[in-house]
Amino acid sequence: MPKIHHVIVGASIAGVSAAAAMRENGFDGTITLVDAQRLLPYERPALSKVADPEKAVRPIFPDGYYAEHDIDLALGARVRRLDDDRHRVVLDSGADLPADRVLLTTGASCRRLGVPGEGLANVHTLRTADDARHVFASLERGGPLVVVGGGFIGLEAAAVARTMGAEVTVVEAGELPLHGPLGPSVARLMTRLHQEHGVRVVTHQSVRRFLGSQAVQEVVFTGGRRLPAATVIVGIGVVANDQVAREAGATCRDGVVVDGHGRTDHPWLWSAGDVASQIHPGVGTRGRIEHWDVAMRHGAAVGASMAGRPTVNTAVPYFWTDQYGKSLQMFGRARPQDRVVLREQATPERFLAFWLREDRVVAVAGLDEAKAVRAARALVDSGAPVSAEVLADPSTDLRALSRGLAQRALSSSA
Repeated sequence: MPKIHHVIVGASIAGVSAAAAMRENGFDGTITLVDAQRLLPYERPALSKVADPEKAVRPIFPDGYYAEHDIDLALGARVRRLDDDRHRVVLDSGADLPADRVLLTTGASCRRLGVPGEGLANVHTLRTADDARHVFASLERGGPLVVVGGGFIGLEAAAVARTMGAEVTVVEAGELPLHGPLGPSVARLMTRLHQEHGVRVVTHQSVRRFLGSQAVQEVVFTGGRRLPAATVIVGIGVVANDQVAREAGATCRDGVVVDGHGRTDHPWLWSAGDVASQIHPGVGTRGRIEHWDVAMRHGAAVGASMAGRPTVNTAVPYFWTDQYGKSLQMFGRARPQDRVVLREQATPERFLAFWLREDRVVAVAGLDEAKAVRAARALVDSGAPVSAEVLADPSTDLRALSRGLAQRALSSSA
């Protein structure tokens, strides 16, 4: 009998992790990893954090890994559709691949503003290695940078641009950059960090158009205000690359809807990573989680499940961002209604914050507080009640607090 064939569409961290997990969990069939880009599958987090794109593009695994683990790479190939009748994956070239199961790990694409002038030269998004090359080549030519959207990637690029000596303005349509994921108190600290490094922050402003002859020269806001710009980075979020799943008839709602093991309601289609709408056990609500660590773990869990060992990613969601030589790390997933507790003596240079829901820590974040964040992760894992006053006190030993709460929980259950 021919070997079972798993086709993974998208050489993202989720796709590569799934392929690796399939082999680690005993799958001995054929694995083909398909991606439209021609580069060896690479890590993405450094693309917006490092001024030299060539140093930022780091392979997930060395070239030899794929041959050693019998994983076929089909790079520079774009998937057009799934052929249900013949169980084949049809490529844009007209060629096709037999497939017993397909795993969609196509991630997401940058959202566009849809305003006049968006096609001018030096108006960029920042998601791929090619994007990074174009952005930083543009910045090296000098002139002011305008970042549209105060999200993590835009702010990381703004920080790099400031280290290059560029004049930088961040334009945010809402109240503050990072207000959504971090809430007002922590967002204010991160905004002040950028302002202290010379970034101009403009809030409650939306872009109406970009002006220029061939390359962008000005950004025009809806109220008529104008800013000069030699380079623009548009970072207003992403949309799921779920077209293949939609056209195949799988249920999609802001991403491909999957169960705990990555299955869709299409008979031979699975999905993982940024494109997948999942109910993460640590979050409790359905949605896409656009973080590298989550995509890596979700891909590995789905790959193991496809290999016949049902696995659910239960790790607390984690992300990090590096700005001005400082690292912001966060465990957990906050909601707007959660209570935010800042540890006393918080500054834009260093802080520790907790998100409480019914007196339980559901998330923790710290800037240059790596040890404290790791210690507080146990509070998120345990779900034990803890007072805001204890968390806010700088003298509280978080590691001892976590141990004490865990011991108390064991005693009460005995």
